[in-house]
Amino acid sequence: MTRGALLVLALTSVAHAGPATPAKPQPIEHRRTVGILDVRVDGVPDDVRAQFERGLERQLDTNHYWISTRAQMRERMKFSTKWTEGCFVGPCLAEVKVQTSADLVVLAALSGSGTSFGFAITLVRTDTGRVLAQEASRCDVCTVNEAMTEATLTTIRLLNAVPDKLPDEAGEQGAAIDVAVEPVRRQVVTSRHHHQHVGLAMTLVGIATAGAGIAAYVVADRPAYSYAILGAGGGLALGGVAVLTF
Repeated sequence: MTRGALLVLALTSVAHAGPATPAKPQPIEHRRTVGILDVRVDGVPDDVRAQFERGLERQLDTNHYWISTRAQMRERMKFSTKWTEGCFVGPCLAEVKVQTSADLVVLAALSGSGTSFGFAITLVRTDTGRVLAQEASRCDVCTVNEAMTEATLTTIRLLNAVPDKLPDEAGEQGAAIDVAVEPVRRQVVTSRHHHQHVGLAMTLVGIATAGAGIAAYVVADRPAYSYAILGAGGGLALGGVAVLTF
């Protein structure tokens, strides 16, 4: 086979082969965004703030969490007109979720005096602004490094305990209200049925009494008492209708 024929055959094979099938993109794994919103210190060096954040970034599982430091949170929030410093809980955190996409924020308070150190770690939901979890601890005889390590591990433990889907607080509150109201509702229904039975009985008795009065009026040649019987029966029947109506 000549060189030209080989070239033509090669080009034909490429044309029939068509374009290569692109590789299927790998799905992006969802990671929960957690923001460090505030780290307060009292009686310990200021650089403890940075130490706490670095420890959290180093040890938190990056396959499941995306951590935003205080500096990153402030950078993203500085142009917001709906959030200000000091907003750590409540409805104002909805703006934090909008600007940073953080599902949860961490509030840390670190304190110390002499050889005694303590911390309080709080997780807050940004969608509702409500506290989701909190833990506080104190060590009477330890170093600041030991206290910060324990605070970091506590934060990680609290985050790992958060379910993949946050609890539906509105639904749970609605269910709790339904449970609390149900006995009252049943009592109202029972009372309503009782009133209906009483009203029906009063109406029937009233009609029967009025009928007796009419009969006495006709048969006994209009005796005076027939008017009383007729009036009593009519009043009783009207009372029964009123009970049934209301």
